[in-house]
Amino acid sequence: MIRTAALAILFATSIVTHASEQAAAKADPEKGKLIAESICVACHGADGNSMDAANPHLAGQVEQYIYKQLSNFKPVGDKPALRDNAIMAGMAAAIDDQGMRDVAAWYASQKLKPEAAKSEASIELGKKLWRQGDFRKGIPACAGCHGPAGAGLPAQYPRLAGQFAAYTENQLKSFRDETRGNDPEKMMRVIAAKLSDVEIKAVADYAAGLR
Repeated sequence: MIRTAALAILFATSIVTHASEQAAAKADPEKGKLIAESICVACHGADGNSMDAANPHLAGQVEQYIYKQLSNFKPVGDKPALRDNAIMAGMAAAIDDQGMRDVAAWYASQKLKPEAAKSEASIELGKKLWRQGDFRKGIPACAGCHGPAGAGLPAQYPRLAGQFAAYTENQLKSFRDETRGNDPEKMMRVIAAKLSDVEIKAVADYAAGLR
């Protein structure tokens, strides 16, 4: 009888613990709004529409991707952060795991005020790389991971449609010179290494104009 009761208590405790973990993992956009307005607003805007191309738009971004990037700005145990950025490291340090989920949900729910493609001269090159890639150079089509319209795919592939061209260009170059290295299996580093400056600028500009 005692053994049965002990097992019952153990089982009940595991259910409560599991339910508690699920509750903690569920994002609350309204709580995320408070974090956005107090911590993130200066760089990304309260609604995720940044005013400066150095800081990406987060409005409408893939929720799981935002959470992953925030997590990557934090060290894990004795291991350094996967993304090295002094400003973002300080910001992320002030937000706990639940808060990161909440703010990711808030920004993902906001409406993006998209940028536009600005270079008519490179639009065809950008379109070709986005839709077809370059078989000769071993460059896959960007659409394969980021979607034909650039909407992204959870959780590894961000939305690039409407993003600042300058920001996307900067990130591609960071992958190319390996100053950014939080891409699974070095996927983006391998691809970016095969892209010229002209190709990077063209595809970044084309992505800015996608809807």
